[in-house]
Amino acid sequence: MATDQYKAHHVGEWASLRSTSPEIAEAIFEVANYDEKLAEEIWQQQGSDEVLFRAFDKTEQNTLIWDNKPVERRNI
Repeated sequence: MATDQYKAHHVGEWASLRSTSPEIAEAIFEVANYDEKLAEEIWQQQGSDEVLFRAFDKTEQNTLIWDNKPVERRNI
């Protein structure tokens, strides 16, 4: 079974490769229950409200990046 440290590293690497904020990537994996195939599908949709609510709950930032596109807190 993967450790939390492994999951955090994997999610961080996954986010970097997809030009996506770590908070969004972490939220995607939480929603996908760490199923990478499902996470990829969610990421491709680029706009899950559940993911964005979770992501902004993880940070004080007002703008996060999803596939090189800014997403502003005020727009969700």
